[in-house]
Amino acid sequence: MAEYLIVAGLSGAGRSTAAAALEDFGWFVIDNLPPALVGKVAELAARPGSELDRFCFVVGRGGFESVAEIVPAIKDLRASGARVRVLYLQASDEVLVRRFSGTRRRHPLEAAGVLEAIRSERQLLEPLLEGADVVIDTSETNVHELRARLVELFGERESTEAMETAIVSFGFKNGLPLEADLVFDARFLPNPHWIDALRAHSGLDQDVHDYVVSSPEAVEFLGRIADLVTFLLPYYCREGKSYVSIAIGCTGGRHRSVVLAEELATRLRADGFDPTVHHRDVNR
Repeated sequence: MAEYLIVAGLSGAGRSTAAAALEDFGWFVIDNLPPALVGKVAELAARPGSELDRFCFVVGRGGFESVAEIVPAIKDLRASGARVRVLYLQASDEVLVRRFSGTRRRHPLEAAGVLEAIRSERQLLEPLLEGADVVIDTSETNVHELRARLVELFGERESTEAMETAIVSFGFKNGLPLEADLVFDARFLPNPHWIDALRAHSGLDQDVHDYVVSSPEAVEFLGRIADLVTFLLPYYCREGKSYVSIAIGCTGGRHRSVVLAEELATRLRADGFDPTVHHRDVNR
């Protein structure tokens, strides 16, 4: 059975970068495919002898009609039994304005000004955002970081049938991960930042790890998170959700959240899941 990835999102948020990276990962990328042809591609992929099994459709501009048509096309593709995921890329208005100004490119919807064009496109693409499996905000992400994130999410994996689970550690002072489905707050735990010997280290270092897990409340917190997540994942899968993002935050995203994210991943792997782990703020 073929696998399909729909890449959508705001102009300037990284669609072209994502498409190039996914092509490098082995996806067959089709840019600006008319929605009416999505079903035709699926028919060709299902024919005996087809050697292609990973398709990426990049949804670009094309007016409201194209957006209105791609949503039912995605629904039909899912109804066929194929594995379908929607990746939505976005960024803040301020960042997008700066990117268009820096490259001197016109926004595809620009008429009265780039800011109004961005806001119009954001409203136009709202149906795709609402149905997205993965949302990545690239406001503070360079092309190399975006590529690394895509490797974690859509690179070659041992199995493409199981639901994908991602765990991200973060710092609340740097903002919530917008793609997170579940968010847990670890700021109540003892903070290694206030230990002189640990401050410069991160949760990836053994001494910080040992300090965090030596706290009884950390052990209980981790156990409760693991129980909740392992309870929820089969139900998410039953409802057709193909991707779940779990975020664990502390103040700065360098110590407690990193340790807990790694520990949660270990527990989920023991239960038969295969989560990816991303430490968003560990080097800030």
